[in-house]
Amino acid sequence: MRVVGRKRLYDFCRRYPDARPAVDALLAELEEADWRTPNDLKAQYGSASILGKNRVVFNLRGHRYRVDVKMSYQLQETLIVRMGTHEEYDDWQF
Repeated sequence: MRVVGRKRLYDFCRRYPDARPAVDALLAELEEADWRTPNDLKAQYGSASILGKNRVVFNLRGHRYRVDVKMSYQLQETLIVRMGTHEEYDDWQF
């Protein structure tokens, strides 16, 4: 998959450097992914939350951080919408 919006992740990692290894691992896995359906994604990421409108929330570092993305399975593209702490996630509106 092609990943769009990496800057959001890197900006977050500047504020929370301990998130960087998990972000790097997620990016590597996203780039290699060939998910055609949400079920394909769930088979690899059982802890990911599949939301409506092709939105997915990935949990990083034991649910310490969350990454909100919009998936286009047909175009094989992932748009990084935002990344936040668990506390910030509680206030997100979808």
